[in-house]
Formats: sequence, C-alpha cells, structure tokens
Amino acid sequence: MDMKNNILFVTGKLAEKNVRSILDSIKDKDFTYEIRNLNINVAALLTTEMIYRRIGNVDNFNKIILPGKVRGDIDELAKKLKIEIERGPEELKDLPVMFGGNPLKHDLSKYEVHIFAEITDAPNMKIQEIINMADNYRNNGADIIDIGCLPNKSFPHLSETIQELKRQDFYVSIDSHSDKELILGGKSGADYLLSIKSDNFYILDEVDSYPILIPKDGDMASLHECIEKCILDKRIFIADPILDPINYGFTQSIIRYSELRKKYPDIHIMMGTGNVTELTHADTTGMTMILMGIISELKINHILTTEVSKHCRTVVKESDLARRIILAASLGNTTPKHINSGLLTTHEEDPIRYNTKEVKELSEQVKDSSYRIMNTDDGVHLFNKKGLQIAVDPFDFFKKINVGDDTGHAFYLGVELARAQIAYQLGKSYEQDEELKWGCLVDQKIDDKLAFKEQGSTYKKKK
Repeated sequence: MDMKNNILFVTGKLAEKNVRSILDSIKDKDFTYEIRNLNINVAALLTTEMIYRRIGNVDNFNKIILPGKVRGDIDELAKKLKIEIERGPEELKDLPVMFGGNPLKHDLSKYEVHIFAEITDAPNMKIQEIINMADNYRNNGADIIDIGCLPNKSFPHLSETIQELKRQDFYVSIDSHSDKELILGGKSGADYLLSIKSDNFYILDEVDSYPILIPKDGDMASLHECIEKCILDKRIFIADPILDPINYGFTQSIIRYSELRKKYPDIHIMMGTGNVTELTHADTTGMTMILMGIISELKINHILTTEVSKHCRTVVKESDLARRIILAASLGNTTPKHINSGLLTTHEEDPIRYNTKEVKELSEQVKDSSYRIMNTDDGVHLFNKKGLQIAVDPFDFFKKINVGDDTGHAFYLGVELARAQIAYQLGKSYEQDEELKWGCLVDQKIDDKLAFKEQGSTYKKKK
C-alpha cells in the first residue's frame, strides 16, 4: 500500500458518522484514510493513555489525527507508536482546514473604530475609584476614557483626575456642559473636549485639546459652521450629529449621520451609542452589532459608549469585539457571520445536539451505574445501566434517580441537569462536565489538553 498520505482518524462512537461525512465532503483529497472508533461513546473523553492501549496496529499509516479535545501528551504518544500524531480541531466543522480548505478563523487583531468609554458620575467618585474603572474599561477595549461631569455638581478634583490618568498613559476626554470645566480639563491635559458648539467655539483658542463638535439645539447648520471653521483653521476635530433614542428620532438621526458623511467624506465622525443601548431594554450584544454595522457602512471613526444601566454592564467589551468582527467581515467582503461567536451569548451558531435514536442505542450499551446526560431535540436524556429517562425539568427526574446516601453525586446531578435544562431551552450545546458557553460575557477558562481535570469537589471526601 502507498503510505505517502494514508491517515488514521481516531474518534468515538457518536462522532464516527460525522467524521466520515466531513472527510467525504473534502474535494480533491490528496490522502487516503481510515476512521477508527476506539469503543468509547464520546471522543472528548479519550486520553493518550487510553488511545495507546486501544488503537491497535498502525503500521499502514504515516499519520494519526486525534480529536481536538483529547487530553495528554501527544508527543509522548507519537514516540511510543513511532508515528506522526497531530491533534485535530476542537470543532469537527473545522477539520477541512487542516487539508487546505478555506480557513474559518478570521484575523480579529485589527479594528478601525475607536471607543470612548464614559465614566458618567466621576464627580461623585474618588480619584482611585475613577482609575480603577478606567483600568477596567481599557482592559475591555476602550481607547479613550471620557470623564463625565454633572450639571450643578462641583468637581474639585477634576484637574487632578485628568493629570493622574495621563500619568498612567490613558487618553482622556472631558464631557461637560460647563465652559469652565472644559477649559480646566483642556489645560489639565485632556486630549478631547465633549462638546464644542457654535456658542462655545471660543474655548478652542484657549486649549490644545481636540474638539468633538455637536449641533447647537439640534441645528445641523450650526454643526456645519463649526466644521467649516475647523477645516479653515486646520484644526483636528471630530463631528457628532447626535444619535437619538428609539421613538425620539432614531431613524432620522441615522439619516443625519449619512448626510454628514456624504457632505464631508473625509472628516472624523463620532456616534454616541448610549442613547440606544442604555434606553432600550434588550440584550446589548445584538444592538451593539447592528449599530457597528451602520458605523462601518457610514465610515464612522469613533463611538462614545457607557455602562450605566445594569443591562449595559459589558457594552465596552461587546463594542470591542463587534468592531473587530465588522472589520474582518468588511475586509473579507462577507457578512458578519461565522467570523466569531462571542456576541452569540444566549444562543449558539451550531449547537451540539445528539440524535434520540443514537442516544437510545448508546444507553443500551451502558453496563455501569454512573449517570450520563445528553440532550436531543426531544429533551434531556439521563441514563445508566438501569434505563433511560427523558424530561426537561430536573425535578421531573427526582423520583427516578437513585444515588443512595451519596450527597456529592446528588449535588453533581442537580448541577448538571440544571445546565442541561438551560442548554435545551436556549438551544445551546451541552456537554457533561463542561460549563455552558456565554460568548464574550463570561471569560472561558483555558482548557489545557496536556493536563487532566482536577477531581471535582463532589467526589472529595468530607473531613
């Protein structure tokens, strides 16, 4: 046999059909292959030691590809078997990429839109509290920290706050309706002033900060006047025609942005997204992505956003990811789909969902009392050697579970069945012993495939 490109794919019972289907779909393959099911239901439960014991003869192959979630040292396994071994992708749909297929990973290191993140009640905060919030915003993707002043509220530590932020290498803007505070902020080192209108344009002669220009009382002619002055004086500036809330002129305000871009194709424009995200009770990930799509098409350069309302607590992080996704889509001349799933927080693009018939066949092969939990379109399946139960609500399993006096096992099953219920109801993937995925809202723990998971607390003996 010609072994030049003869590859052995290792998998489990449940994934075998999918692996074969995906490999068959690869066009113009320059390799032959065999799929070897190592008599385990879920391939992710394989370890390199198990593979060594079960794999059998590999003399006819020049490479082995393992499931992406296999744990253990594959280099050590390769030495033992005297063959090249490679870990495949974690998601089966990415398998063709290993053989020259189109890459499913997009470059998210670049972005074009800059994020101004506002600290809205800075006068009520101590300097260190402001610094801590600024650090959090910067860590989540903010480029400029916007210090929000409050009407009729003194801000005695304004200058000191700006100077400390600058000392810690932040870009800073000051956001105030008071000309005195804008001037003080500019003289204290603020990089940007929010906001400059036709009636306080004189401030620009007193400070070196860059202005964000807005209309006076909604009059776009006044904004055009300020823009023309800045262009004539060769000043660097940003223009913001103001985004209005839904039901208060939202659509017309989008048109204003479009018309401003047509009139001035080369100027920098800002959009304040908080009037939509803060004043709309809906998940902000979707709103943020839609707004970023408008921002991309209109070539808007900056956004000003806030995290005041509880439902807006991750808007800066969402905006950072959205601007990267939208640029990757634009550069790839495609829609912002299948680029990154971080903004899919409630649902998933391709959830793992097993077939009821497969789960039933699998349950009939189980010979021990340990419970397995798997989801199908019919519900949550709980099974061991004593039989298979199907429900959705964990309480519906209560009378059918027998763990004796093992409170740890009972607690574990309660947690896992609750996860399975949530995953079923929201259409998310569920894998036993794994956390549910919530996109960019929750940081995922890095899963070290060279290490085995620590023993869970429910299995540890109580002192």
